[in-house]
Parts: sequence; structure tokens; C-alpha cells
Amino acid sequence: MKISIINGPNLNLTGKREPEIYGNQSLESYFQVLAAAYPDVQFTFFQSNVEGEIVNEIQRAGFEADGIVINAGAYSHYSLAIADALRAVPAPAVEVHMSNVYQRESERHHSAIAPACVGTIAGFGLDSYRLAIESIDAMLNAQSENG
Repeated sequence: MKISIINGPNLNLTGKREPEIYGNQSLESYFQVLAAAYPDVQFTFFQSNVEGEIVNEIQRAGFEADGIVINAGAYSHYSLAIADALRAVPAPAVEVHMSNVYQRESERHHSAIAPACVGTIAGFGLDSYRLAIESIDAMLNAQSENG
């Protein structure tokens, strides 16, 4: 199975930025944990603070990966370009947020990309990524059993 994990703005600062919300562990070190926990999964990891680069990566990865885990950061709340890119590719996507966006500012309560994803996982810190991987794996297994 191939899973592409795509991260948006400011997530490169995870572990340093607002540790009371995002924790103290960097994404890089957590992704090493994920790769070790799922040796049969081929992961690609991508992060950009630039919306167009995220769109380009979705368009690239969405035709190669079996699934996409996307944390578009603040772009989640208003980027129709990212939503359109997710709709344009065959790989199913799971939207991820480390924080519970519904406990935060009201402008974070709406996601423009959620309708283009098969599901959303929020509020479990870095473990949200693992839950998204498990969700994609279960969905793909169910599809292979049914067809």
C-alpha cells in the first residue's frame, strides 16, 4: 500500500509552535515512528507553506498513491483549489487535524476540503495521522473484499 501524507502551512514548525496545542514532537520524528510501525506501507511525506505547491503534490501523488492523508492547516478552511485537486485524483483522502478545530476559533469550524475527503479526523494530536492511515487501510481492504 502507498500512502502520501501531505501537510500545509506552519506544520513544519510542529514540535516548536504552540506546544500546548500541537505537542513537542516534530512531524519528522513522528513520521519515522509511523514508517517503523507500518513496514508494509510505502509512505511519501510532503510539506509546504505554499498553496499551489500543495495542489501540485496532490495532483502528483493522487495518481500514484492508494490514499492521501492531508493536513492542509489553515488552507483547510478556505482553499477551494486544494478541494478541487482532491476531487480531481482517484486516491481517496482523509483530512487530518491535530487539534480539535471545534474547540478553537469559529473560523476553524468550517472545512472547504472536507467534502472532497472520505472522512476527517481531528483532535488526537499526532495520533490523528495513525488513525487516518488505519482508516484508509480498512477502506481499501473492504473494497478489495467487495469487488
